[in-house]
Amino acid sequence: MRLLERLKRSLLKTRTAVSIGKFDPELLEEKLLAADFGSDASDEIIEAIKKIADKNNWKEAARKIVYESLIMVEKPIRYYKTPFVMMFVGINGGGKTTTIGKLAYQYNQAGRSVILAAADTYRAAATDQLEIWAKRSDAKIVKQPEGSDPSSVAFDACSSAKAKKADIVMIDTAGRLHTNENLTRQLVKMKRVIKKVDEDAPHEIILVIDSTIGRNSLIQAEQFDKALGLTGIVITKLDGTSKGGIIVDIAKELKIPIRYIGFGEKIEDLKAFDAKEFSNALI
Repeated sequence: MRLLERLKRSLLKTRTAVSIGKFDPELLEEKLLAADFGSDASDEIIEAIKKIADKNNWKEAARKIVYESLIMVEKPIRYYKTPFVMMFVGINGGGKTTTIGKLAYQYNQAGRSVILAAADTYRAAATDQLEIWAKRSDAKIVKQPEGSDPSSVAFDACSSAKAKKADIVMIDTAGRLHTNENLTRQLVKMKRVIKKVDEDAPHEIILVIDSTIGRNSLIQAEQFDKALGLTGIVITKLDGTSKGGIIVDIAKELKIPIRYIGFGEKIEDLKAFDAKEFSNALI
């Protein structure tokens, strides 16, 4: 099945959740809010539909509003330095390690050399999982014993990449609750330590968000952005939720670039964000 078709299938739950027959503004508003589109986005969609003569084509008007919101955050990563250092953050279970593995595979397929940093040193299982992905994607991995300083792992990985002239470093951090100040401080420290290798690094700080948790993901993004200064977002598990409208809310409220979307368990099920494709698949 082509990637676009898999994307459409993965958004079936959300697309079904917002589907109505004849245009009914109250019913559509209820469905949009239930799918986590947010009040502003819902209002814009409904007002746009009211202005068109043929209400039977309400989906086209809805798609246009969604697209206009999302095109503002369709910004691919610009790889402007070698090694290019990417730091991935987010709470446990959001899909950080899986996202890193899928990206490593894509980079390998494109001929880029990759080093993974196992900086979640609090859980042996996290390092084990990253090692599995390193083997699947033919990437190198830098790790230290459980309980080591996460910042030290990140520093070693960046130093190794610089010495070996690797193209990309991806740092897997511990699952941080955005409300845990001690753990957030550890991430801030890591960011500072990485700069000892390259003052411009990390070149990307990416928050990986589980779309199934709905509006709580928006709160996470706000807090992580405040602490670290996010450069991008990856939204995962879109195949398992009827609340895919949260992506529109995140785009409208935070305006942080959405780099990738994840929509399945296969290694190929991670796609650079495309506003037009997503809008067409969502509505």
